[in-house]
Parts: sequence; structure tokens; C-alpha cells
Amino acid sequence: MQKGNIGVTTENIFPIIKKFLYSDHEIFLRELVSNAVDATQKLNTLASIGEFKGELGDLTVHVELGKDTITISDRGIGLTAEEIEKYINQIAFSGANDFLEKYKNDANAIIGHFGLGFYSAFMVAKKVEIITKSYRDGAQAVKWTCDGSPEFTIEEIEKADRGSDIILYIDDDCKEFLEEARISELLKKYCSFLPVPIAFGKKKEWKDGKQVETAEDNIINDTTPLWTRKPSELSDEDYKSFYSKLYPMSDEPLFWIHLNVDYPFHLTGILYFPKVKSNIELNKNKIQLYCNQVYVTDSVEGIVPDFLTLLHGVIDSPDIPLNVSRSYLQSDSNVKKISTYITKKVSDRLQSIFKNDRKQFEEKWNDLKIFINYGMLTQEDFYDKAQKFALFTDTNDKHYTFEEYQTLIKDNQTDKDGNLIYLYANNKDEQYSYIEAATNKGYNVLLMDGQLDVAMVSMLEQKLEKSRFTRVDSDVVDNLIVKEDKKGETLEANKQDAITTAFKSQLPKMDKVEFNVMTQALGENSAPVMITQSEYMRRMKEMANIQAGMSFYGEMPDMFNLILNSDHKLIKQVLNEEESACQAEVAPILSEMDNVNKQRNELKDKQKDKKEEEIPTSEKDELNNLDKKWDDLKGKKEAIFIGYASNNKVIRQLIDLALLQNNMLRGEALNNFVKRSIELI
Repeated sequence: MQKGNIGVTTENIFPIIKKFLYSDHEIFLRELVSNAVDATQKLNTLASIGEFKGELGDLTVHVELGKDTITISDRGIGLTAEEIEKYINQIAFSGANDFLEKYKNDANAIIGHFGLGFYSAFMVAKKVEIITKSYRDGAQAVKWTCDGSPEFTIEEIEKADRGSDIILYIDDDCKEFLEEARISELLKKYCSFLPVPIAFGKKKEWKDGKQVETAEDNIINDTTPLWTRKPSELSDEDYKSFYSKLYPMSDEPLFWIHLNVDYPFHLTGILYFPKVKSNIELNKNKIQLYCNQVYVTDSVEGIVPDFLTLLHGVIDSPDIPLNVSRSYLQSDSNVKKISTYITKKVSDRLQSIFKNDRKQFEEKWNDLKIFINYGMLTQEDFYDKAQKFALFTDTNDKHYTFEEYQTLIKDNQTDKDGNLIYLYANNKDEQYSYIEAATNKGYNVLLMDGQLDVAMVSMLEQKLEKSRFTRVDSDVVDNLIVKEDKKGETLEANKQDAITTAFKSQLPKMDKVEFNVMTQALGENSAPVMITQSEYMRRMKEMANIQAGMSFYGEMPDMFNLILNSDHKLIKQVLNEEESACQAEVAPILSEMDNVNKQRNELKDKQKDKKEEEIPTSEKDELNNLDKKWDDLKGKKEAIFIGYASNNKVIRQLIDLALLQNNMLRGEALNNFVKRSIELI
């Protein structure tokens, strides 16, 4: 028997492995099963080139649980005593302290960086044995034993068959790894697609009301997963059933891309376009990353472009290092090339579906839209490609490419300054009357009701030359696309003041909502009262919801315009009745206000060329008194209009109709409206 010390320059590597790798200690199983698979594949390679002439036989790797052990067995190339000395006992290791500092939070990095795959066993085991026999003719089987100190023993033993058994005596604080369900879960996570059959126990079947073991091995992996096969051999059903194996309980995918590239790096995989729900975050981290069929991670941000993290599926590349940290992966040049390649492949595939089966593409557009928009917003090179197949949808459910839509609206929706005006609604039902008014004028209205459409609108205004997006309810229809300069307001100032004061006073109080009341001549066939909302302020508030640093807009009240159509007979009627009812009281006040205004103007003219300190205090006081008097008179005049309005059911009814049309009439105000409607009928 040989005894010795493992060649490490630090006194004891095992407490380090135990202590610093603890958070990640489940990967021991991936490492040891992968080693067994490597040993098996090496034997296959030797057989294929004629260097191993024996019978290959059953090459299944077995994982078995004992009372306090886990055993991983293979029938691969095995090890000689010299190879154990070389590969197991001499750990290429130096600068222990630097290494600890650098890698203490990242098990993957330590194991990969120092070729310590086998030593991950000591994360969970207090003692490890290797019982191994080389494939070479006449080889002597040996047993290596180590109890987690640098000391080991090697002894010669009898072993009938080639290959290795790694026996882990599980530590007291890692007993979870002796549970069948836990090992089954880890094998499923890390080993589902390894290229050599992996058996864990025996298959079970129901007999006499309970599960009993059969004689058949329970193979846990698919050795030729879909992405390793040629697309020409596969049917749509194959792709769909593989998807449901990866993501049980998911809706059927929209379509998929089979990746297969040999140059400038090796990459295979299948990426699926899932039916994306509205919440982007929920769907991230569904791409599984493999290296030669060994599972690496499903945390792929930085490895694939951000918007592609919405895709589901598998990417497998031997050029992705298996055991490295996330930050290393993200800065690795191969990984960056892979990221660029996948973006191109995805956009090419979308372009080809659009070109070859536009009908199918349009049918799936609502599901694809969030994914494509996200890509266009976050990835410049994707925008350049996607603008050829990204679609606008109008309120009649017709689809157009950006170019087609420009051609459609160019003649009718260009304003006096040569800007192309894209009209849009974000709720077909709530904005129905505005959409109807616009379509009656021959305009086309887009439906932009997606989660990312607010951001898309802002981006497209920058990307599309001389283009502006205007929501269809942001102004009266005549002002949405201004073709020529407007003629002035038709109502004289006193009449404007009378009617706007009356209507403003009867608006219901709403939390964080402000109204500006104005009159406009909109034609006798337009609605008597309309509500619009400034495009700029509304958009700022919407952006505040999705963009950090704009929250102050979110705190501001919603600003609406209540527009009274001075051409409509009902508004004319209200104004005439108001003037008749209030004339006697208002006339003397107006006369007095004119007089006060005259005195104020005379005083201001007198002081026009004087500096502040040259104006006598008596004149300043006189001007202040006149201002105060004017304000008092204005208040009295408004009180008369408000008094009139409070008894005028038509004013209240017109306001409530406009609010109702905009889904803004609720609670008590809605109840009052219903009662008043009944009375008026």
C-alpha cells in the first residue's frame, strides 16, 4: 500500500473547498457524472480509431444511493496508479491566498479554473474512494482513499471490469443528498441531456397498490436531444413535444429557430418564441445553456442580448466555458460573438416567416409584438433589421409595415409644416367617439395598446423623419392635423367668460385631475362638449410609470381640456339663457369693472417712465386698492354666473355626458347623472 500527501502548496485545500464552495455545493453531482461521461466517451473514441479492441458492452453510467453513500460508476477508460498520481494527487495549485480572495464567492470559477472537478466531491463528503481499473491490457485495479485531509492511500485490489466507481461517504451536514428525490432533481437539472445513458436506480411500477422496483434501469437522460439532430429529420410535432418536455404546462410555442453553426465557433440549439404574457419579467431565464450537453446555467443575461432572454429553449456550445463565473462569461469574446450571431439568426428567421407566410405572421403579431418591440427599443442592430417586418395595426385590425403605413397616410395626414401625423388610440372602446370623428375625416387611426407602446411612440418619433404621433383624444378632430392657420375665436371675451365660468363651476371634484375650460367653434354637427388631454403631459406621465428619474411627472395632476363648441345649438341656448337671466345683475358690475380698469390704466400710464423708488407711496396704495376692487368685482360677477349654473340641469348634463364618454364619471356623480337623466326625460 502506498501512502502520501496530495501536492498542494496550501496546507489544506479541503476546508477551503468546503467553506467557500458551500453555496454551490450541489454541482458536485454534475462534475462527477460529467467525469464519468468523459471517461466513457474517451473509450468510445479509442475504439473508433482502433486503439481499444475489446468489447464496449453496456456503457451506462450508474448513480446509486446507499445508507450513507452515493456511488457514481462508469465502464469508461479507468485509471492506473500512475494516472491517479498525475491527475488526482498533483493539483496544479499555487498562490492560495490570492485565489481564495478572488474566487471565494464563486464555486464554478474555482472548480473550472483549477481543474478541480473531482474535488467538488469534498463539498459533501467526509471520505471519498476511487475504485478503478484501466482499459489497458493487464492493468492492475487500485483503490484510492482520502478522508478530506491532504493524506491519501492507494492500494491494489481486485476489480473484474474496467472503469471507475467513485464512492462518496456523505458528511453529516449534507444528508439531503442521501434523499432519492433530491438526487433525482439534481440529475434532472444537470444531466437530462448527457450523451451517455445515466441510470439512477431501477424503474418502478404499481403493483398491488404500491410502487415496486423492476429489473430495468431507470435511465434519466435523453442522449440525443433534439438540438443534436438534423432539422430535416424533425417534424413540427417533435419540436412541440420537446418544448413541452422542457416547459411542462406551457402554451404551445409560436415557432422556433434551430441553430447550427460550425464557424467561427460551434453552436447548436433550439430557440422557441413563447406566447409572451404581458409581464416581461416573468418570462426571463428560460433559456438553458449547455456545454457539450452538460447543463451550465439558465441565467443568460449578458450571454444573449437582453430582449432575447424572453425566448425559451436551449443553446449548446463547447466554446462556452463550463465552469466559470457569470462576469467571466459576459466578457468572454466567444460569448459576445454568440450573442451577435443569435440576434442575426432571430431577425433572419422573423424576416423569412414574414416574407414567406405573412398571413401567419400577422395572426401571431399580437404575441410577437412585445418581443419585437423590446428588441427594437434595446438593441440598435435589431431595430435596423426589424423595421422591415415590424407592424402597425390600425383600429380595423389591418396590419402595415412602417413603409406601407407611411405611403397610406402621406396624402391625408401631413400637416401644414410637412410633418406626417400618426394618429393612434390605446383603447378602442374608451376612445370610440374620437376614433369615429377621425375616421369620418378620412384619417386612419392606429391601435397602440401594448405594454411597450408608450416607449415605442417616443422612439419612432426620433427614428422616422418629420413624423409625430398624436393620440386621437388629445385635441378636437380639426386640431389633430392642422392643415392651415386657424381663424380667431368667434365668441367675444364677456360671452366666453360667462359660459366658461358657468361650466367650470359645475365640474365634479376629482383627485389629481385639473380641467381647463375653453370655447371653440367646431361646427354645429360636432359634439357640444368635448374632453381632450394634452399629448405632451399625458405622455410624460406614462413614461414616468416605466422610466426611472421621471417620477416627478407622475406626481403631477392629470390635465384635461373641457372644450365648449360655440357653434352647437345647446351651447348657444345655455349662453343666451345665462345672459338673459344674469344681465340685470351683471351689467352694473361690468360697468364698474370698466371704470376701475380705466383708472388703473391711467395710473399705469402716469408711472410708465418712472423708476420704482420715484413712484409716491400714495399712488402705489391707490393701484393696489384698484386691483383689489377689480378682483372683488370679478368675484361678484363669477358668483352670479355660478349661481345661475348651479340651477341649470343642462350644463350639468352636458358635462356629465362628456365625462361619461371618457370613462371619467363615477360614484356619486354617476348616480346624480342617472337621476337627472330620468328627470329630464
